[in-house]
Amino acid sequence: MSVANMAGHLIRRLNQRSTHVFQARLQQAGYDLTPVQFAALDALAATPGLDQATIAAQIAYDRATIGGVIDRLEQKGYVSRTISERDRRAREVTLTSHGRSVYDGVFPIVVTLQDDILAGLDAPEKHTFLRLAEKAIFGAGN
Repeated sequence: MSVANMAGHLIRRLNQRSTHVFQARLQQAGYDLTPVQFAALDALAATPGLDQATIAAQIAYDRATIGGVIDRLEQKGYVSRTISERDRRAREVTLTSHGRSVYDGVFPIVVTLQDDILAGLDAPEKHTFLRLAEKAIFGAGN
């Protein structure tokens, strides 16, 4: 078996493709947003007022570096942070009205670009791939 046929290598290549498609499509639409930044906005759209550690957990991102992601979103005016009333050490993050507008504009683009990521697969193969990817991720006890 060569490295080119190993799961880890193919997953890395698919991640590269996914990131490239995401960034190209969003740039074409006039947005400056990374996949991780979008995931954070998506978590906040679903549950406003999350703290940074919870955002990291929900998007499967490193807790140590989520602060930088939130910093960049705050600099762009997409989110605001306030000190939590429940835990003074935590900062709650919410979408600003501008952030909500950006999220609402980006979300349909992200939905449609999913087909471009798996362009080499037909509809039943895409369904099977997604089912197997979920099983590999969540069935492994993660």
